[in-house]
Amino acid sequence: MTIDRANSALLIVAHGSTVNPDSSAPTLAHAAEIRRRTIFADVACAFWKEEPSLRDALFLFDPESVREVYVVPNFISEGYFTQTVVPRELELNGQITKRPSGQIWKYCEPVGNHSMMTELLLKRAREVAPGVDPAETSLLIVAHGTDLNENSAAAAKREAEKICALAKYAAVLNVYMEEPPLVSDWRKLTKTQNVIVVPFFISDGLHSYEDIPRLLGIASERSTTNSRTAPVEIFRRNRYETDGRLLFYSPSIGTDAGFADIIIEQAAKSAGV
Repeated sequence: MTIDRANSALLIVAHGSTVNPDSSAPTLAHAAEIRRRTIFADVACAFWKEEPSLRDALFLFDPESVREVYVVPNFISEGYFTQTVVPRELELNGQITKRPSGQIWKYCEPVGNHSMMTELLLKRAREVAPGVDPAETSLLIVAHGTDLNENSAAAAKREAEKICALAKYAAVLNVYMEEPPLVSDWRKLTKTQNVIVVPFFISDGLHSYEDIPRLLGIASERSTTNSRTAPVEIFRRNRYETDGRLLFYSPSIGTDAGFADIIIEQAAKSAGV
């Protein structure tokens, strides 16, 4: 089944942040792109740690004109937020929830579950290291590790295994900030001349701007500047030469414009439910 353009709305839910203004930027950008395509009668975002809140989202869509609401979690994997926080805050009681007004809310799978994630990771690796021979390159997918839920680490491992099976790169590894295999051990974990590092996060923030670069050894200390352009320099300065090897560092995968297509597809999967 297809989505009823006239009577359906899309709600993209994400974590957000009270300290990092860039946290919600990719979600808002994906929403703007989907809104431009006029697939839904309305497109909105809601956040756990920003406004509009998840609770506010209960009142965003007029039940007279919007009969179905597709809720797509902009999260990298199933976990505490998709399984507990979002259903609780949005008062969802399963995949389908019927409101007293008769409005139907359909809870979709998170973006990170989509099979297109693998191609987006490959695309991002090509973009950050153009012209680099994959056969002489190791690809590292970096996740947080030791989180409230282990699924984000498992998702990074799943994607690494899928890319490894394609035999495009000399090596493909899932590495973590806070549990082995550690991203800080990249020199020991890889043997190739070239190393590409892609953060497996929904948005850029302190992890991708500062923490991971310090663990990689391409940034020596935590930034003390308030300049909005300073963090971006960590990506613009590619490539990094260290110990006679070349390291290429990517923005977080969730900033890729292709996430708009994934969000739409996750909603479309639920259209016939």
